[in-house]
Amino acid sequence: MRLPLLDLSQSADREAWSTRLAQLRATVSLEGEEAIAVARLVEDVRQRGDDAVVDAMRQFTDPAFSADRIQVSSDEMDRAEAALDPALRSALEDAIENVRAYQTHIRPSDPPRLQRAGAELGLRFSPVASAGLTVPGGVAVLVSTLVMLAVPALAAGVDPRQLRVVNPPPTRRPGAEARDIAPELMACCRMLGIETLYRIGGAQAVAALAFGTERVEAVEMIAGPGNVYVQLAKQRVAGQCGTDGGFYGPSEIVTIADESADPGCVAADLIAQAEHDPGKCFLVAWSRDVVERIMAEVESQLAARGRAQAIEAALQNESAALVVAGEDEAAQVADEIAAEHVNLAVHDPEAWLDRLRNGGEFFLGDQTPVAAGDYYAGPSHCLPTGSTARFASGISVYTFLKRSGTVHYRDGMPAEAVDAVARLAELEGLDAHAASARIRRKQP
Repeated sequence: MRLPLLDLSQSADREAWSTRLAQLRATVSLEGEEAIAVARLVEDVRQRGDDAVVDAMRQFTDPAFSADRIQVSSDEMDRAEAALDPALRSALEDAIENVRAYQTHIRPSDPPRLQRAGAELGLRFSPVASAGLTVPGGVAVLVSTLVMLAVPALAAGVDPRQLRVVNPPPTRRPGAEARDIAPELMACCRMLGIETLYRIGGAQAVAALAFGTERVEAVEMIAGPGNVYVQLAKQRVAGQCGTDGGFYGPSEIVTIADESADPGCVAADLIAQAEHDPGKCFLVAWSRDVVERIMAEVESQLAARGRAQAIEAALQNESAALVVAGEDEAAQVADEIAAEHVNLAVHDPEAWLDRLRNGGEFFLGDQTPVAAGDYYAGPSHCLPTGSTARFASGISVYTFLKRSGTVHYRDGMPAEAVDAVARLAELEGLDAHAASARIRRKQP
């Protein structure tokens, strides 16, 4: 069986599971070699700008990378849009509209003013002025990630001309020709009204967006997924600019399955997440028979997949099937994992929502594929990983909105408010604060 099977009633298996869970959570650590390397690279970009970006792109992506390749020209984007396959355009338009409808639906409105102690108290939401969106490169053409980042920003009210996308070209192998970023991604930028696209990636792209370089404009907010170096870089530049506050790294899924689950559908979802190379897949059930039927389906389906070797490695090295004592322990274990995707392949998935606290996004029932969330349904697929769904959320319209309180004493401060403010200020030894309230006392 390719998916390690752990029975949590057995002490040895429980210990093995604790080790694997600890490894999952360790991916977000600011310690270790990756964090040190990121700190050095971010500082190098801050000091040397484009030269440091080019050096990093030559080291990690293409030895022949040059500064004139950093930004994609308008002509290149126009040509890509004109050549876009009509059927693909239609699919993208549908996905964009679904995501736009959902993100607009959940966008918060300013609440009514509250009248309290003579003041009108309010809250206003406003979008960030500009945002950098990190779209990973590698072997996949992640146009879907562009949609899932840009549309929430647009729904928040960010001007599309102030969205700046980074997407690195595929890594150039020795002896191979240099390859460019996907024309479909260029075309999708045009469809979304985005004018600025940089063919850079990694920690160097995050640093360039944060500090600005000769060719890369700085932004107020950086959001998006990426490998551990991208995620650590976002944490490193936080404060120089805003960040999404999440750790959106390698893909994860936890599936809770009971006897009603369709083994073929559950297996297909596990395989789909393992396909991300790496992906982390966890199956939780209180019936060993359910687990074995699903694992048999994984075996059956795997051979037909194009990335079978990477999938198999992810299942063997990053994943686990867990047999638990019952539904309560299943919920407990799922909350401990706090996965990016939580698939509820159970008889009454709606009822299970009340039993679970942690998860980036919940997929209810075995007829709801995670891939629908990845591409089409509406909520963004940029979700917390590394067990960070315990405290973090996925990217949405909220990511690109700021909240500001408002206070208005239309008729001046009432005497009792003046006295209260003055007393509290004097308690803290801040007599100027007290005076600033008393000077506004209404005269008889």
